[in-house]
Amino acid sequence: MSDVNGDWLRVRGIGRERFAGYLGDYLATLGYAVTRDELGEKNESRLTGRLGRPNPAVPQAASSIAFRFYPTSGGAAVVWEEPTALPSEERSRMDRLVREISSHLERAISTESHAAAKVIRPSVSRLPWDGAPPNGSA
Repeated sequence: MSDVNGDWLRVRGIGRERFAGYLGDYLATLGYAVTRDELGEKNESRLTGRLGRPNPAVPQAASSIAFRFYPTSGGAAVVWEEPTALPSEERSRMDRLVREISSHLERAISTESHAAAKVIRPSVSRLPWDGAPPNGSA
């Protein structure tokens, strides 16, 4: 299913609301003003962030970001939706930011759930600036 949906990360043992909460809290520490919307009919959450104060760890292309969370069997998944384009000169900084966010989520979720919940990287973990989806459709 992750190949079709373009999941970035998945979690087992907690729901999408808590998963979105962990990410939103971390983005706030990076200087983002975070907004969370519930997409009722689809049973999804959308988390958007706009950088409110300069942070040297955040590339300019990531000054506005967005994620979509949806429930899965036994957990939740997150799709990184924005930014969709990334200048080549910012690629290494963005890769580092992605690693920092995912590492923080892994540690925080494992620690606070006493290792009952776990972040899982799908076999095909997608980021929107990495090109076309694996199945070739846009």
